[in-house]
Amino acid sequence: MENIFDAYHRNITDSHSQLAGLRRSINRNSLLRLAAIIGGGAALFMAVQSEQVGLVTGVFFAVIVLFAGLVWRQSKLEKRKVELESFLAVNQNEIDLLEGKPNRYSDGRAYMDSRHPYSGDLDIFGPSSLFALLNRAATPQANALLAGWLSAPAGTDDIKVRQQAVAELADDLDWCQKFQSRLWFNLHHPIDFKHQFAQFLRNSDTPFGNRGLRLYVKAVPWLMATLIIAAGFIPVFSGVALFFALMHLLAAIGYGRKVNRIAGLTDRAGRLLSEFAAAFELIENRAWQSERGRELSLSLRSAENHTPVSVIFRELATLIDRLDYRLNMLVGAVLNMAALWDFRQVFALIEWRKKYGTDVLEAFNAVAEFEVLGSLAALRRNHPGWVFPLIMETETPFFAAEALAHPLIPVRNAVPNDYQMDGHRIALITGSNMAGKSTFLRTVGINAVLAFCGAPICGKEMRVSVFHLITYMRIADSLNESTSTFKAELNRIQTVLRTVESQSDTFFLIDEMLRGTNSVDKYRGSKAIIKKLIAYRGVGMVATHDLQLAKLADEYAGVVHNFHFDIQVRSGEMLFDYKLKEGACTIFNASLLLKGIGVDVD
Repeated sequence: MENIFDAYHRNITDSHSQLAGLRRSINRNSLLRLAAIIGGGAALFMAVQSEQVGLVTGVFFAVIVLFAGLVWRQSKLEKRKVELESFLAVNQNEIDLLEGKPNRYSDGRAYMDSRHPYSGDLDIFGPSSLFALLNRAATPQANALLAGWLSAPAGTDDIKVRQQAVAELADDLDWCQKFQSRLWFNLHHPIDFKHQFAQFLRNSDTPFGNRGLRLYVKAVPWLMATLIIAAGFIPVFSGVALFFALMHLLAAIGYGRKVNRIAGLTDRAGRLLSEFAAAFELIENRAWQSERGRELSLSLRSAENHTPVSVIFRELATLIDRLDYRLNMLVGAVLNMAALWDFRQVFALIEWRKKYGTDVLEAFNAVAEFEVLGSLAALRRNHPGWVFPLIMETETPFFAAEALAHPLIPVRNAVPNDYQMDGHRIALITGSNMAGKSTFLRTVGINAVLAFCGAPICGKEMRVSVFHLITYMRIADSLNESTSTFKAELNRIQTVLRTVESQSDTFFLIDEMLRGTNSVDKYRGSKAIIKKLIAYRGVGMVATHDLQLAKLADEYAGVVHNFHFDIQVRSGEMLFDYKLKEGACTIFNASLLLKGIGVDVD
């Protein structure tokens, strides 16, 4: 079976090859456009010299059609080039992540919140975070949705449904990368397109013209075609055709401000809508096996006539692109003279908005969810050894895992650990400095966050109930709020205690309480806090250097259980195995560490 990263490299190589051929085609087409301009100008000059109105008219329109055809072909080639460049970027991003480079997608720093129950302590958002590892979402809606999934647990049923969808997508690299490529452009347009589009739809009552003008606009192409044909037989009709053409042009100029205001609501979004339509079409055309995939796919229909959203948006994209023709002064002038082009497109836009309304906005939510599911699927695909956790329903929080490792630590450095919550509610973890206590607590927490959003976890097996997670780890002072470290610790532990008391499904992770005070108060205070947690029937883990706290396991048998991380000293050197073991720690390393820097401890 091909390694997934070999597939990424193969896609990169193929994309480079195809891009080289496309660039040659684009250059040839550009030369043809130049030739069409020069040759067409010469032909038109010669026709004018002949003083035959019919010949001049015919040559003029022939040149316009030829040039428009070359422009259309250039547009197709450029679109294909953008698609290939996006596909190349998607694959290159996966290789970059493997090599430790930053993710080209957002790292979620906008969602960092020091007041959140766990995101700051567990590195959920920001540089080198879980969000940065997961994210393959390009739209603002999808980024916000992923942040929401990582910030709070989903329900048991939702988690299971998401797991099915993620597993299905993980097995379909081709579809996922096409989907990512279609939306890659959003990284270069960091705007809330859904919000912008909603504004466009809400302005559906913009007044423009009247019934008589609409009827005339429909008749204009036929009228002008009739006059031009007649001019070939009766010269006087040439003047009539020219008169009407000039009147149409003046009318377009007169209504130009209104047309620009209506067009401005879409912000020249035709190409972007085409890209979204391509993403919708990918969803609509896939035969989904997962329950959530089918639900989201079925939601991509208009409420009125069940027209696929991709068709609806392609229709709108075409209208907007046609309206943008006016931005080319020569083409716009000819089209308005011949067909009152601006008026036709504005009327078509107004009709489109009346026909479909705001219900199509829900399609953006479906795309956002597929982006998030695709992000989780990429994690599954890149780490085939990771597994989906078994979500259990228990009266109190439960956690058990086998070979659990930290997802943000490279595989070569990560040390997996087993943990079983058997016969206790609070795991009291003692150990020496740098032995792995804090990392283990973060490993438990960050994998729980992965589990609760429907993602695979970094381990061999995991059984967990859905719980409300809260942490006490990185406590810092705040000069802005005039808060000392000790005061910050008190505030945080108060939050933990209140949460445990009020929410029976809380699971806490506490790392070294009351660091901002003296050792006597630290021990007495930590002991009192743990007893308070026991009284509230709290469930979780506490890591500490204070070996005296391990005696609580004797006092509260069946509630508190001791675990530890230790060191081995060989030939005066400290060796860390970072493995969680039963019982309290008996070996500490502070004196050895001090001795290593020239300070002897008696």
